[in-house]
Amino acid sequence: MNYLPLIMLAVLLNATAQLLLKNGMLRIGYFTFSWNNIGPIGWQLATSPSVLAGLFAYAISVVVWLLVLSRVDVSYAYPLLSVGYIVNAIGGYYLFHEDVSLTRISGILIIIAGVYLVSRS
Repeated sequence: MNYLPLIMLAVLLNATAQLLLKNGMLRIGYFTFSWNNIGPIGWQLATSPSVLAGLFAYAISVVVWLLVLSRVDVSYAYPLLSVGYIVNAIGGYYLFHEDVSLTRISGILIIIAGVYLVSRS
């Protein structure tokens, strides 16, 4: 059976979680780790819709990933997680206007080549 769709579901859920967490943290803003702000920052994190949605998506991705690991060799499945790097780079560019330099694009192309080779095995 072809488990690639299940693997990609786990990867996309994980990448979505990262983008949601980034969005939540952009809304909360920069903060310093200190005992004084554990309560206020903890409250902001606990009440942030983006952070909560990101944590939920991450939890679901872990469940799906456990399904993957019960069915597929880890040496096949784990390298495919790098597709998340591609999704997050594209998402960061479009959603958060992050810089995607030529060096990053080159790295993404190398990742695509690697994913292709692994998925063909």
